[in-house]
Amino acid sequence: MNNIEKAVAFFNNGYNCSQSILATFAPQLGLDEKTALKIACGFGGGMGRQGNTCGAVSGAYMVLGLKFGETNAENKNAKADTYKHVQEFAELFQARNKTTRCNDLLGYDISSPEDRQIITGKNLFNTLCPGLVKDAAEILQKMLDESD
Repeated sequence: MNNIEKAVAFFNNGYNCSQSILATFAPQLGLDEKTALKIACGFGGGMGRQGNTCGAVSGAYMVLGLKFGETNAENKNAKADTYKHVQEFAELFQARNKTTRCNDLLGYDISSPEDRQIITGKNLFNTLCPGLVKDAAEILQKMLDESD
């Protein structure tokens, strides 16, 4: 199973979009799967079900931080390089999906119990979200492949 299939499988097995992306890519970047799942847990649903940045996007940003980030605060070039990759990811994701914002992707306010019922009734978590996870994983895999 490749990383794209693995990310979608994580999601289809009940993990949120952010967990699905980070747990897929983290082990090859030095972070174990269990820790990745815990770190990314609060980012699903657009940052704790607030409808902000899509969790698949947040997960990708964390992966890019693992790949390009720096632990030395003096290394301003690494920070700028990481930001450049995050911005590139956002542009590529937006080119496919028009936005990186969870509420806009779903077409409803995920923080509203009433809208969440509509989202569930329309089965969007099972029909729309796996495609967003797949898009994020595809973009991320291509970016990582090109950086090696």
